[in-house]
Amino acid sequence: MTSQPKSETKSHGAQPGRIAFVGGFEPRRCGIATFTHDICEAVAAAAPAADCFAGAVNDRVEGYKYPPRVRFEILEKDLDSYRRAADFLNFTNTEVLCVQHEFGIYGGTAGSHILAMLKEVRMPVVTTLHTVLTEPNPAQRKVMEELILRSDRLVVMARKGAEILRDTYGVPSAKIDIIPHGIPDIPFADSQVYKAQFGVDGRMVLLTFGLLGPGKGIEHVIEALPEIVRRHPNVVYIVLGATHPHLIEREGETYRLSLERLAEDRGVKEHVIFYNRFVSAEDLTEFIGATDIYLTPYLNEAQITSGTLAQVFGAGKPVVSTPYWHARELLAEDRGILVPFRDPQAIANGVCDLLDHPERLEKIRHAAYAMGREMIWPAVADLYLESFRHARADRTAKPRTAFAGWTLASRPYDLPPLRLDHVARMSDGTGIFQHAIFNVPNFHEGYCTDDNARAFILCNLLEELGGEPHSKDLQHLSVGYLAFLAAALDYQTGRFRNFMSHGREWLEDFGSEDSHCRALWSLGVGAGRSHNEGYRRLCVQLFDRGLAIVETFTSPRAWAFALLGIHEYLQHDPDKRETLIAREKLTSLLVNLWKNCATENWPWFETSATYDNARMSQALILSGRNMPHPGALEIGLKSLRWLASIQTTQDGHFRPIGSNGFYVKNGARADFDQQPVEAQAMVSASLDAFRITQDPAWNREAKRAFEWFLGRNDLGVPLYDSRSGGCSDGLHRERISENQGAESTLAFHLALAEMNYAQHALITPQIASV
Repeated sequence: MTSQPKSETKSHGAQPGRIAFVGGFEPRRCGIATFTHDICEAVAAAAPAADCFAGAVNDRVEGYKYPPRVRFEILEKDLDSYRRAADFLNFTNTEVLCVQHEFGIYGGTAGSHILAMLKEVRMPVVTTLHTVLTEPNPAQRKVMEELILRSDRLVVMARKGAEILRDTYGVPSAKIDIIPHGIPDIPFADSQVYKAQFGVDGRMVLLTFGLLGPGKGIEHVIEALPEIVRRHPNVVYIVLGATHPHLIEREGETYRLSLERLAEDRGVKEHVIFYNRFVSAEDLTEFIGATDIYLTPYLNEAQITSGTLAQVFGAGKPVVSTPYWHARELLAEDRGILVPFRDPQAIANGVCDLLDHPERLEKIRHAAYAMGREMIWPAVADLYLESFRHARADRTAKPRTAFAGWTLASRPYDLPPLRLDHVARMSDGTGIFQHAIFNVPNFHEGYCTDDNARAFILCNLLEELGGEPHSKDLQHLSVGYLAFLAAALDYQTGRFRNFMSHGREWLEDFGSEDSHCRALWSLGVGAGRSHNEGYRRLCVQLFDRGLAIVETFTSPRAWAFALLGIHEYLQHDPDKRETLIAREKLTSLLVNLWKNCATENWPWFETSATYDNARMSQALILSGRNMPHPGALEIGLKSLRWLASIQTTQDGHFRPIGSNGFYVKNGARADFDQQPVEAQAMVSASLDAFRITQDPAWNREAKRAFEWFLGRNDLGVPLYDSRSGGCSDGLHRERISENQGAESTLAFHLALAEMNYAQHALITPQIASV
């Protein structure tokens, strides 16, 4: 379907009676919020008999004061709120769901949280794609492919978007509707009528509006102004709009201030007016009315749609723009002027050409306004209603099988909610304490690098999942754990120390090989995953300094921990030569260890299975997948399969190898004391095995191991304490430990975080947990 007069539109069945729109929503300040509001209101006006309502995505915990049109809210980074939204939509018998999609407005990797909702809703889904990437990264491609699968119809706002969907994602043309970005119906008027109220009467007004950010390219217009002003001294450039709220949070007004300084440096400050505010629709109409030429000097060629461009173009204003995709399509056939990216001289020439030739300017105005009549909201609403009817007809003709969420067998496994009380209780300004007496930190035992490394990984994983409403707590905790790791490294020896007293005194010159490589592991995760640039840079520095000595180590688990850290680090710098060489050497060491020990009846790396056993298998699974090392992946899977078999009881629950004697070849295995780190290692390794093989048996193994924490174990008693958020230190023959130390508590929370990834996000980045 393309934009066309209503009379030519072929009907596809009955109009839906209850229509939901999901996206941002006003008064949230972003382009998607404005669009969701406008399309919802336009469809409601075009179909007065329909019940049109919205679900608003919040980017902050406190939300916004929404109008009655908003019936439910989704917290961007709260995965469960997406499932609750699906339940609401299903139970209210919503007949069509229209989703506004932009990678950045939903939580999870590449906005994957929205998929948790889409896989549970029962009604037809029409998805409007505000961004369509030609070269998505792997996470973006996976989300896009799943989004396409879950959508009955896809709406794009330009022909280029449809072309990319066909060529890059293999979407059939019959599934794509091309519907232009809607605009208000503004009368065609002379700009002089509006100028006096802004104090620019008698001047030629250039305008750029929208939320400010570096991608807007406004600096290139300011660089062009000296030439423009030299030829047309009565020109004034209005930059209208507040700085983007997310940019304010990160950098304050740095970008706007840099523009103001640039205008002063170029001697054009008297010709630039900054209106630093978010304007109402009514005020915006007045500003557009006063405009003679609109400028969009955007820097991203792949921008497939621009609401600001559409609105000003449809109002009959000449446009000078860089050739991003939407502009190239809209301004074709002399409906505007296109100039190269980052080219102030070309901008000056384009503006002056229009000012020098008023007859051409007027011709462009009339052509733009005429085309804009196809883009006004009533026309766009009719096209959306036709898409909705088409989606319902498609679903009736080709009904889908019942969605997950409606039988106990298919609904995602209910996981405990995140509760970080005990993690916070065990932490202070230095780091996390090793041990607890019951659920009280044991100051006497101090701190260790092992547990701070685990805690730092947890913070990164929760940040990736979307840690709201715990984000401030996570930031505070994360920096403390990273600072501990930085202090633990002795730069002269390149070794990490492990144990520190409560008085902040190191108790050894260097720690064990295992603790050293666990620290590297956590730093690899920080380098590859942290959203904080300063954290990432420090992690890279510490990782690089501590990696070299690892090739001298003799501990197989240290090799495995280092490999897991390398796997994460390479997401930051996949071509780092030293890191790739280390991966090859350590993988060879583990493979040779296996070959020298494993037999048909004992397919293992050593003559005993002791602690953190699954990590050696996991390291080879991940390293073998990403490098051409003969047999590494197969050894990893075979050894993990054997480990799963000896840790599963006859009645099917998980029984980790006990620490009171372990399991020696040709001997009897110890059943107690069972440690939480063994269950967590099995969860993590099994999930990685599933991601690589797609064998559902590995998902079942992960679930079996996770349920050990919740009471499916030899005693039938949960080790996780949902009241405190802590986890018992172990399971003995007749009781569980009453203490809730850091290692055990972190083991549970890391396992929970990974299970959340696997169960809900559909995108499962290969983070290896501690």
